[in-house]
Amino acid sequence: MSSLNTCRRLPFLWLAWSCIGLGAAGVVLPLLPTTPFLLVAAWAAPRGSPRLWAWLHDHSHFGPLLRAWRDHGAVPRRAKWLTLGLLPLSWLTLLVVGFAAPVLVATGALFLAVGTFIATRPTA
Repeated sequence: MSSLNTCRRLPFLWLAWSCIGLGAAGVVLPLLPTTPFLLVAAWAAPRGSPRLWAWLHDHSHFGPLLRAWRDHGAVPRRAKWLTLGLLPLSWLTLLVVGFAAPVLVATGALFLAVGTFIATRPTA
């Protein structure tokens, strides 16, 4: 029975650690967002390892962001502005590169939904 439990936990643990790595890279790389990766890690961590979840929430850099999201659904102002600036820039890049109209419509709708969601969250 414990091997079945381990098999169920491993994908969540892998996802959490992968997102932690990408989020950590986003701390030093200006165009790589930290917030979305940490939110995914915070979602996956308790399913993979309660100890990892506790470490994330107690972390000096990641913890405040995750607690703000958990307690208030809040996103830091810098993350909001970065997201709301990069979404249209990304869409314009797709346009300039010459993606087909269906791709532009689909990504435009997705980016609009994501931007609206982020803009309507409280600011941490």
